Amino acid sequence: MSLPLALTLGEPAGIGPDITLAAWARRAEFDLPAFYILADPQCLARRAKRLGLNVPIEAVTPATARAAFARALPVVPLGLPATAEPGQPDATSAPAAIVSIDRAVADVTGGLASAVVTNPVAKSVLYKAGFADPGHTEYLARLSFEQTGNPAWPVMMLWSPEVAVVPVTIHVPFKEVPERLTRDLIFETGRVVARDLIERFGIARPRLAVAGLNPHAGEDGTLGKEDSLIVRPAIERLVADGIDARGPLAADTMFHEAARKTYDVALCMYHDQALIPIKTLAFDHGVNVTLGLPFVRTSPDHGTAFDIAGSGKANPSSLVAALKLAARLAAADRGKQRTPAAARA
Repeated sequence: MSLPLALTLGEPAGIGPDITLAAWARRAEFDLPAFYILADPQCLARRAKRLGLNVPIEAVTPATARAAFARALPVVPLGLPATAEPGQPDATSAPAAIVSIDRAVADVTGGLASAVVTNPVAKSVLYKAGFADPGHTEYLARLSFEQTGNPAWPVMMLWSPEVAVVPVTIHVPFKEVPERLTRDLIFETGRVVARDLIERFGIARPRLAVAGLNPHAGEDGTLGKEDSLIVRPAIERLVADGIDARGPLAADTMFHEAARKTYDVALCMYHDQALIPIKTLAFDHGVNVTLGLPFVRTSPDHGTAFDIAGSGKANPSSLVAALKLAARLAAADRGKQRTPAAARA
């Protein structure tokens, strides 16, 4: 029998507790895989009461979580209180959120859980507590190295049945994108994407469509030189490496229905170029997947939504999709040996 998924608390003042409780309450309807959440049990009990949800909370260990899942929401206690009220992060928000991530990764690398699923965090809250990484993706890569000794090249992919996208540069100011964008960055990102689509998603020969940075992919240099000097040479390296990649393509014509049928993933040069199309097409059920790690990590493709936390309005669909995709990818990983070299590829 497969191991349960390890779900993190996320920002306790956000909608992470809401969607976790709602998903478990409808576990049969959604046909959810077994999971446990690393959290403060009292935090979840208070939120369930506020939401009017009849969700029993049971403190468990990872080893007993699967057996408890049918009768109660399994919670592995953090030993750390999370007292934040909905929409009002307090001093407990950052420590609880960070420890939950740490423990989830330790459980997966220690063979106690099959994958990590992360609830949304508020980076502004974490930064005030001294959090040094730009976001979840980079922090998970660092934890992976600390706990396994193997370096990783983390790649953020947003996945849905309608479209999958990868932003090559992620959380950086737009004015810094051209200087951050390099041939090596595009090439290494494309290699990680192709490898994980083969090994975890079961796509024998992934097709990568690579967007240009500038309008009309630079219009032969008249609208910017980056596409001919940086993007195109990176694509040529990917092709020489045996990867089915094409571009640079004009981003404004890549995401209509007919175009999406011609590729498995779109590599985009910056955050909004990737996230606008997937959030337009799959706002409620898109999933954030971190590729390039020696373990599976997924997350809902939305934020903390402080404005509706504790109101009962939060939609658990993206968390449900993240849990299901994590279970699917973990099953593909099962029995496979991901070597240090593969983790770096």
